[in-house]
Amino acid sequence: MSTFLIVNWILFLLVLGYGLYLFASLVYQRYTFIKLGKQAEWSQTNKERLEQVMINVFGQKKLLKDKKSGIIHVMMFYGFILVQFGAIDFIWKGLAVGTRFPHIPLGPLYPIFTFMQEIVMLMILVAVVWGFYRRYIEKLVRLKRNFLAGLALIFIGGLMVSVLFGNGFYLVYKEELPMWGEPVATLIGSAFAWVPGGVAFALFVVFWWLHLLFLLSFMIYIPQGKHAHLIAGTLNVWLGRTHQVGRLAPVDFSAMEEAEESDEEVVFGVNKIEDFNQKQLVDLYACVECGRCTNVCPATGTGKMLSPMDLIVKLRDHMNMKGAAVTRKSPWAPALLFQNTQGAEIAAAAQDGHMLVADELIGNVITEEEIWACTTCRNCEDQCPVMNEHVDKIIDLRRYLVMMEGKMDPEAQRTVANIERQGNPWGMNRKERENWRKDREELVIPTAKEKKKAGEEFEFLFWVGAMGSYDSRSQKVAQSFASVLNKAGVSFAILGNEEKNSGDTPRRIGNELLFQELAEANIKLFEKYGVTKIVTVDPHAYNTFKNEYPDFGLTGVKVYHHTELLAELLDTGRVKPDFSVNERVVYHDSCYLGRYNGIYDAPRFVLERIPGVELVEAERNRENGMCCGAGGGLMWQEEKVGTRVNVARTEQLLETKPTVIGSACPYCLTMLSDGTKAKEVDETVGTFDVVELLDRSLAPIEVPEPIVQ
Repeated sequence: MSTFLIVNWILFLLVLGYGLYLFASLVYQRYTFIKLGKQAEWSQTNKERLEQVMINVFGQKKLLKDKKSGIIHVMMFYGFILVQFGAIDFIWKGLAVGTRFPHIPLGPLYPIFTFMQEIVMLMILVAVVWGFYRRYIEKLVRLKRNFLAGLALIFIGGLMVSVLFGNGFYLVYKEELPMWGEPVATLIGSAFAWVPGGVAFALFVVFWWLHLLFLLSFMIYIPQGKHAHLIAGTLNVWLGRTHQVGRLAPVDFSAMEEAEESDEEVVFGVNKIEDFNQKQLVDLYACVECGRCTNVCPATGTGKMLSPMDLIVKLRDHMNMKGAAVTRKSPWAPALLFQNTQGAEIAAAAQDGHMLVADELIGNVITEEEIWACTTCRNCEDQCPVMNEHVDKIIDLRRYLVMMEGKMDPEAQRTVANIERQGNPWGMNRKERENWRKDREELVIPTAKEKKKAGEEFEFLFWVGAMGSYDSRSQKVAQSFASVLNKAGVSFAILGNEEKNSGDTPRRIGNELLFQELAEANIKLFEKYGVTKIVTVDPHAYNTFKNEYPDFGLTGVKVYHHTELLAELLDTGRVKPDFSVNERVVYHDSCYLGRYNGIYDAPRFVLERIPGVELVEAERNRENGMCCGAGGGLMWQEEKVGTRVNVARTEQLLETKPTVIGSACPYCLTMLSDGTKAKEVDETVGTFDVVELLDRSLAPIEVPEPIVQ
């Protein structure tokens, strides 16, 4: 072995060892930061988790929702995996110059191997150039444009260029020009064919070491920047929820009793990074900073303080600083390059017994304005390629504000108090809850109490909800649905004055205690009347009953949204539209019906079966449909900053030039009705629930003539 090879091997092992040590120590350090959180409970659904990884990591499903960026990322992702074999070959060359096996021993297949590697490297370079263009020339709003944002592209581009130029000079040194299996290297080598062999070898060594240093530097950078998602992203997808997105984790209030006995302080919700569970902290390192979440956020888009991406990034940066204080070690490496950074200073201060990091998140890291701006629409989560869960974190922060500090918007406070006192957000008399059924005398709308008293059974419990019971506009929706049920011969009953609030609003506002009280009371009521099927026009109640009540003992009950039941009645022929409804209808997807529960087709099926209806789609529809602005308890609060969300959504729907804006949610109906009034088009564009349009197409129920005495 030559002196050069001996020295090269020694230096290679030293540099490689140091690089691997830094990488391993940084990854372990991030692991200790994640361990600051509470231990999370995982469901052992490994098959579903593997499917999630295959679909979203290797299938890149969510990334491809944005075709331009998605295709480029697919090229980068698979190209980078494939090109590692070429990197091994390139490093092999530098460590085996002049030996029996100067490259990977593939025999006659070697030229094919190198040819494919060069194709992949060119593909990656195209992706790198496109990435630079999108970020710094096209200047996509959702992408950051600082130096660190483009550093990964520099590393990746440097890795590709160093291999191609290194191989080019290697061919000059070996006098093997031209080489059909290495067309790009041959092109580079041909341009420098005049270089003496010794100089060509020296240049090969320079590019070889450049490649190695690029590779190790990138490896060390990965845990310290947004490219930690290369590690945490896959883990996050594996650990992601396998249950329906509409379920919030319950708060265990039994801890309150235990704390009273032991005099320990009990905390509900989150105000410290340690209050999050470990899965939620993995989310923070998984963030790609791609801005897709912020790009679709209705709060961000209408000028509110909240940016889902910034929320995650700020929590991650705080975790790094808090971790540095707890472990007393700088979160950055090599230490010599980062000795004057905030993380290094915090670690040094911690060694001297000083804590320079505030414990509280609210007010120091996240503002209350950000927390209350969220509509809980989960469009951010639907777009996130690494399956981050933004909404649950915001709800946890709200829980702390509401249950620990008693802080919430006065309007929200009044709403919650009214629900607690009278079972509805307006505080109206609970004894007037069933009065809506008297407005159309031809309808038969019995209560469960009346059915039980008569000894009769019913198939469906129709959960009317506060909107259908008290809001004059939503009452018409409830009446239309009851009308269709009557025409189809469906046996149903309502709870009437016994009906309480489903608990969705208090829970999303952060009052978990009230939600659990309502859930337990409602479940007892369902059991009292032997309810086995519930149907509701309210997607929020639908989601709560279907996905959240099972945590509190609701079993053996099938929950329907009214559009699901209507679609079934139409499909089986129990309902047959007779009259034309000549309207151009644009359908607005409810967040709690669509993204929360995947119901997109049933409402459209109903509309398509109505004679005369021309169904059109807004640009943002289905899983990418924009929120109406009512979710998360914001229905009951005034928007004080920026454009109103419902007005922005109405403008999008009006672009289709409809005569009717259709919906399948009483909250959406109210918000969009207000939107048409704000745009002064309410005289020409109507707002209707799907069932109202269907009811118009059916033959009317004949009112029996009174019997003459």
